[in-house]
Amino acid sequence: MHEAAKQGCSDIVALLVKNGGNIQQKDGYGVTPLGVAAEYGHCDVLEYLIHKGGDINITADDGSSILFEAAGGGNPDCIALLLEYGGSGNLPNKAGHLPIHRAAYEGHYLALKFLIPVTSKSAIRKSGQSPIHSAADGQNPQCLELLIENGFDVNVLLAEHISQSYDDERKTALYFAVSNNDILSTEILLQAGADPNKDPLNCLLVAVRANNHEIVRLLLSYGANVNCYFNLVNDTHFPSAIQYALNDEVMLRLLLNHGYNVDLCFDCMHGDIFGNSFLWPTTEEEILPGWTSCVIEDNPVRIFFILFNYNQHLLRRVCWVGYYWV
Repeated sequence: MHEAAKQGCSDIVALLVKNGGNIQQKDGYGVTPLGVAAEYGHCDVLEYLIHKGGDINITADDGSSILFEAAGGGNPDCIALLLEYGGSGNLPNKAGHLPIHRAAYEGHYLALKFLIPVTSKSAIRKSGQSPIHSAADGQNPQCLELLIENGFDVNVLLAEHISQSYDDERKTALYFAVSNNDILSTEILLQAGADPNKDPLNCLLVAVRANNHEIVRLLLSYGANVNCYFNLVNDTHFPSAIQYALNDEVMLRLLLNHGYNVDLCFDCMHGDIFGNSFLWPTTEEEILPGWTSCVIEDNPVRIFFILFNYNQHLLRRVCWVGYYWV
């Protein structure tokens, strides 16, 4: 019966039921024929099974409801039918995901339109993530726009336990869009007021490292902090973004033209050009372990020439010291 439901063979499903087929039987994943019909968008089979007593509130082994399966399939008629017969948009699966998350991630725009008004804000808060995150993660800009039009906050953060499940501890929908190199979704989120500086690993660093000039320009134009740090890999005042741009002159100049603090490139924790040494406060030493400057050894002349051009004051000091030594 599961296979007949998957293929949308309503006559075969009816024949099986007539001859004693069990419409509540589960497969190896705990899914009933009703769930299969919902997932594959066969509305006629779905309605027939409901009329024959199929339980629309039954869940699979992973906690997914029939409506959740329908949200994954994306057929708006199936979703409307399940809602008509009492399906709930507020039942999460064991991962905490709601049908609205599934539809947003898969990019099912029409399904999402049905689910937005039947999903409570409290259920979304309890889930630990917004469908805004799901739409950005799935690279679905049209769904993002729909959610934004319906008042969803583009700056809402992932719950702590979800954020910590990622190595980079990402928190925002914007981070998902940037890490996917999704220019359109990035622009939509920024235009809607997304803050580019809310993640532990700044979105700008992700875009610079990916050599995505267009996203870097977008982020900078909407206030991304060009002098941001990724504290886990930086033991100097050398801002992190430039570490990823040393082999890309266009990217390097893009950062410099947007206010990159060139002075910090020459602010060494081991001493200055006059031989004066200094120590950072203990707290800063604890926060910034581990990174060395060997990355600039491949092409130091070109890099320093560019940086000096953006710091005439430092250039004059270097020239003065050279004259004094002579």
